Amino acid sequence: MSVVDWLGPHGRFSATLPGFESRPGQFQMALAIEAALEHSGTLLVEAGTGTGKTLAYLLPAIESGKKVVVSTGTKTLQDQIMRHDLPLLEAQLGRSVSAACMKGLSNYLCLRRYEDFRRSAAAAGGSLARSLPMLERWRETTPTGDREELAEQIESAELWAEVHSGSDTRIGPKCRYYEPCFVTRMRREAESAQLIVVNHHLFFADLALRGANGHGGVLPDHDAVIFDEAHLIEDIATEFFGVSVSTTKLEVFVRDASRCFAAVGLSARVDRALNAVGLAAARMFQEVPRARLGDGGRTPLLPEHVVSRLQEPLFALDNALEVVSSVARGEAARGEAVVQIARRAELLRNQLAFVAETGPGKHVAWSLVRGRSLSLGCSPIEVGAMLREQLFMRGGALVLTSATLSTSGSYDYVKTRLGIDFEVDELNLPTPFDYERQAALYLPTGLGDPREEGFIERACEQVTELIAITGGGAFVLCTSLRAMHELAERCRVLIPNLSLVQGEASNAALLDAFRKDGDAVLFATASFWQGVDVPGSALRLVIIDKLPFDVPADPLIQARCQSLKQRGIEPFMKYLVPSAALVLKQGFGRLIRTQRDRGIVALLDERVSSKGYGKVFLRSLPEARRCRSLAEVRGFWDEVIGDDAG
Repeated sequence: MSVVDWLGPHGRFSATLPGFESRPGQFQMALAIEAALEHSGTLLVEAGTGTGKTLAYLLPAIESGKKVVVSTGTKTLQDQIMRHDLPLLEAQLGRSVSAACMKGLSNYLCLRRYEDFRRSAAAAGGSLARSLPMLERWRETTPTGDREELAEQIESAELWAEVHSGSDTRIGPKCRYYEPCFVTRMRREAESAQLIVVNHHLFFADLALRGANGHGGVLPDHDAVIFDEAHLIEDIATEFFGVSVSTTKLEVFVRDASRCFAAVGLSARVDRALNAVGLAAARMFQEVPRARLGDGGRTPLLPEHVVSRLQEPLFALDNALEVVSSVARGEAARGEAVVQIARRAELLRNQLAFVAETGPGKHVAWSLVRGRSLSLGCSPIEVGAMLREQLFMRGGALVLTSATLSTSGSYDYVKTRLGIDFEVDELNLPTPFDYERQAALYLPTGLGDPREEGFIERACEQVTELIAITGGGAFVLCTSLRAMHELAERCRVLIPNLSLVQGEASNAALLDAFRKDGDAVLFATASFWQGVDVPGSALRLVIIDKLPFDVPADPLIQARCQSLKQRGIEPFMKYLVPSAALVLKQGFGRLIRTQRDRGIVALLDERVSSKGYGKVFLRSLPEARRCRSLAEVRGFWDEVIGDDAG
């Protein structure tokens, strides 16, 4: 059956699904996807919140009869599709849908590593041992081995790091746990399913593994791919087409190798080599440049720095890894787990060499601090050519959809970044929301340039005034951790509302507390600009401190700008502005999630009004009512509150 029979004005859903109303945008999107799947075309669809895009792509995917991969931006959306959207569709279709969910390997318990850990000294006492009984009970009952089932029960992420699966730790068919393995089960389910639901991280990890020859990936062969939250593709592809070696990765390798060698009686031969790996790694990372405390972001790793400070410890680490690899390969007869340690040692050597040997050209080397882990990495400056060759030119239908794909009504920016230099179908669907009635966009003046001294103090005054108008229910979205903490510290003593700050608890716990309180104020950065859904009155105010330009000191951003300049392209207007406009559009999109929502978005950066490039940002945002003063904001708020009361 066609989507017309299901989603049309007189379709079956209108007759059988309680509360269903045929939406023109959803219907138009479903028809376009149906055509793309039928003709193996490439389709770009911008569909705002409220369009009903999940149903608009799931239904034609199922009805096509083709093997379709649906790739989502987050694991949360994966779970929503599997637990809510597909059961709803099955009930209406009157039949089961052959679907499988695949997540990244680190989401699954590895039975071999789990057993190795249970027999290790670390399991006998200490902080990790406290959670082990719970993990053992779960191991006996879990049907999937998916960490999501554990929720917040594991007290320490360090325990999960000891027992999860991974592309570098997985042995394959020769593993003694291969048949009961949770990853094996997941893959077999996917092989037989018509619809495979993954996330972008897994999809691009698979694409990077396949490489140019198209072989060796994780996902089964498929006929079509539908990308939801497609605006994330460039950043995630950049991550997986590059390499990264961290202190945590090396520590886990040493622990795994030590347990493996101990289990086969080789500790005496390799303990010294493993100690050398740990010492050389510690020495090397001591010499790695890093951002100043609080700055965050990547720090450039310059060739002269590698030569002057990192070369000697890099050589020492490489030699130590080579010894471990040599011993393991010489003892291959003792089992596949030993061989796997050799493979991991060689992979680490290759990754470190790639970072160290990167010069000016197609890649950029960097360091990055995340929590207690320090990473050395190397990223491609551009991924468009790789995506064109390895994704778009493979054949089969491709659908890219998001609420934010266009800037100023054009797809030129996203097409350029993703290497789409050929003809594709495009669809830009009007929002189903009445933004003029439901939302106000407050653009204050007089705050000065946000880069100037004193801006935070003036911004704090605006934040507290806005919170007083709405009574809270606010996200305060900042472009840096430093600004977030400064604003939170100043505002907390001035507002009576529950104040939440990103980093003080898990994002899930913060969101739960925010929803339950109803009047809370959450200070946050990048994690809350997109992919966060708080419908209803709990979120009625979104305050954005600055235009979300990429950090100019980031070595990858610098390299991309330089690459564009060399090709005669002005990077500010062709790269930095449209990139920031998409992020701003995402931040604005947190506010209105349903037809009943009302609220205010405040952008405290007056450059959007005073600079010529500000027009690009404003043209990219929904047509909300514009307010230039707090008095106008109060007037709007009193009006919408009065309408709701009436």
